[in-house]
Amino acid sequence: MQPLAGTEARPTNLLLLMNEKDEKEFYIYRRRLPHWRMVDSVYFVTWRLHPAQLELMPSGRDVIVSTLNHFDGQRYELMAFVVMHNHVHVLLRHEKQHNLHKIVHSWKSYTANKLQREFARIGQIWQDEYYDRIVRDEAEFDEKTQYIINNPFKTWPEIKEYQWAWFKGDI
Repeated sequence: MQPLAGTEARPTNLLLLMNEKDEKEFYIYRRRLPHWRMVDSVYFVTWRLHPAQLELMPSGRDVIVSTLNHFDGQRYELMAFVVMHNHVHVLLRHEKQHNLHKIVHSWKSYTANKLQREFARIGQIWQDEYYDRIVRDEAEFDEKTQYIINNPFKTWPEIKEYQWAWFKGDI
């Protein structure tokens, strides 16, 4: 996959601006990090490998990509993702009946168990907490999409393609 240029990924019909939402559809809860929730929002989510873990090899990255794709179109709509050597970024909108924290928990739990079983990883695979942010407007959506797609090329400038980065072609 080549780096994304320009603003071709702008979702003119996918984002509702924060000020257009009803206040009762917004709430905040806190673990170590604050987590803002708002109905029909697009989220930028990041989680990292536990510091004791070795980096993800290609076969481990494949497991994570497969897991992300599994419920796309059912529990959530994936818009972009990248699986790096030590972290994952996802841009998505979840279905109302499926909570974002439960989706992220299922991704992390399933992949941790699979990485332990199939690749003999021992101990905690992912850090407990994850970062999420409500994407507030089209400009931020463009910035997050660019960040996701270009992340491997910033990390490894010598590569020409990266198969674990994806963005939805029709947005």
